[in-house]
Amino acid sequence: MAKRKINWNSERILGLSAMSISFITLIIFIYQTNLMSKQNYLSILPYLQLSTANDPENNSYSLSIQNYGVGPAIIESVKLQFRGEEHDLKDYDHYLFNFLNAQDLGLDSLTHVDNSTLNPGMAIPSNTNYQIFEITTEKDYKAFLKSFVLLEADLSWEIKYKSIQDEHWVLSKDSDGPVKLD
Repeated sequence: MAKRKINWNSERILGLSAMSISFITLIIFIYQTNLMSKQNYLSILPYLQLSTANDPENNSYSLSIQNYGVGPAIIESVKLQFRGEEHDLKDYDHYLFNFLNAQDLGLDSLTHVDNSTLNPGMAIPSNTNYQIFEITTEKDYKAFLKSFVLLEADLSWEIKYKSIQDEHWVLSKDSDGPVKLD
């Protein structure tokens, strides 16, 4: 069998060069798209923290949840554990104060409590503070602190949330910060 010699003329060289450049450009495009996708994925990380504000001078106490991350945090569930029993916040119309009041610690005498729900599906935007409840009168403040001291030692909680990219985290009383579930 005789070897066939390839005739390298300028048209053939130009055609192969164009195909090679197109192939290299395609590889670079795929690589850049992959990098952009990873960057976008990493740039949406909601970071929730539960925060209390106890101000004895102004007789106020508040509990809020803050999103220090980038991108909204979407609440999935709120579980509470009190004296060995597990509770779902949905059983209390998603109001934390309703749960606290149901534990029979004398909180039903409080008259001025601003409180908000923690409904599943609720989004907490980045760099925002969502107030769960606040007590602002002297009488209610003193009654709350008296009862809450008894409650706090036996209370633990767990808030599960996700990002818009469906990454899941849990924030609990026992953790230093959110823990990624996936």
